[in-house]
Amino acid sequence: MHFNPYGGAAAQLAASLVNADRAATADDLLTLLRDHAYKPLGTLSPAQARDLLAWARRLEPVFTGEVDRVAHVNTLLAEAAARPYISTHDGRAPHLHFAPETAPTPDRVRAFTASGLAHVLCEDPGRLGHCARPGCGTVYVDTSRNGRRRYCTTRCANREQVARHRRRAA
Repeated sequence: MHFNPYGGAAAQLAASLVNADRAATADDLLTLLRDHAYKPLGTLSPAQARDLLAWARRLEPVFTGEVDRVAHVNTLLAEAAARPYISTHDGRAPHLHFAPETAPTPDRVRAFTASGLAHVLCEDPGRLGHCARPGCGTVYVDTSRNGRRRYCTTRCANREQVARHRRRAA
């Protein structure tokens, strides 16, 4: 499924933040942001990195469905988002921003990810999920054609199928 840039890139970044190592450093998080082509990148202090990791914990229930998703994302939006405006930074085509380009990186990432999750919730909330394999806490944005993804990777799906087969054979 093709989402708009916020429902796609921003929601994918939200999932990656949730899946990030809880002991990730500022450098680890900058690499994660760089891998997602997040711009403008900016810098992160250790305190800002801890703030982003705390933000990731607040994003997690949106994927796992442990909360009223709409109410929770509305709370996140109220805390993170500024007035939307159109930006053309870094030679990119005009696109929406929900936080000033000059704001600290964590503030912009919070606005970006909250807005991305809001777009996915409005387009197809069933596309946000978490791996169905017991013991796996990985979350994802389902971009498959049919929207029926249940596992984070083929590896987890195969492990679950093998475990199910062994239980039946025993």
